Amino acid sequence: MPTFEEISARPLDPRLLQLEGISRASVEAHYRLYQGYVAKRNEILGALGGMDLEKANQVYSEVRALKVDLTFAVGGVKNHELYFAHLGGQGGDPDGPFRVLVDRDFGSVEAWRADLRATAIAARGWAWTAYDRDERRLFNYLGDAQNTFPVWNATPLVALDVYEHAYFLDYQTDRASYVDAFFENLDWDVVNGWIASYSIPS
Repeated sequence: MPTFEEISARPLDPRLLQLEGISRASVEAHYRLYQGYVAKRNEILGALGGMDLEKANQVYSEVRALKVDLTFAVGGVKNHELYFAHLGGQGGDPDGPFRVLVDRDFGSVEAWRADLRATAIAARGWAWTAYDRDERRLFNYLGDAQNTFPVWNATPLVALDVYEHAYFLDYQTDRASYVDAFFENLDWDVVNGWIASYSIPS
C-alpha cells in the first residue's frame, strides 16, 4: 500500500452560521459529522498501510471491508466539502456560466430547480447537479449514500445533502422545506468559479 498523507477538515466558513432557514445548531452538528469522515479516512488509510499484503489470501475479507468503508469516508469528505463551500450566498436564480448551462440543458431555471428538488426528495442521501464531460451537458444525479451511484467523468457543481442529519433539527421530517432553504443559501459565485477552474465550456 502506498504511503499517504493525513488530511485535516477544512475550516467552517463563519457565514454558514448565519444561513437563512438552516440553523447554527444544524450547521455545527453537520460540520462535526464531516470532521468524523476526515478522521475515518485517515484511520482507514493508516490501517491499510500497515497490512501485509503478501499474505493477501488471508486478508481479502479485511481488505474488502476497509476499502468499502474507505469509499464511504472519502465520499463523505468530498461531498461535504462541496456542500459547505457553496453555501453562504444569497441564493435566488443562478447567473453567469451556470445559468447559461442550466438554460441550455434544462430549458429554464424553473425546470432545473424542479428536477433537482424532485431528485433530492427521492434520494436517500444526496442529489447533485453535475456536468457530464462525455455528454457535454448538465444532469441531476441521485445518490443513496456517500459512495453509491457515482458517475464517472462528471464534475459536480451543486451538492445537496438530504440525509436526515442535514435537516432534522430544523425541519424534522419536512425535507422539502429544507431543500427550499438550501436553494436560498447557494453562492453562485462559488459555483461559477468551479466552472472556470474545471474548464467546463458554457
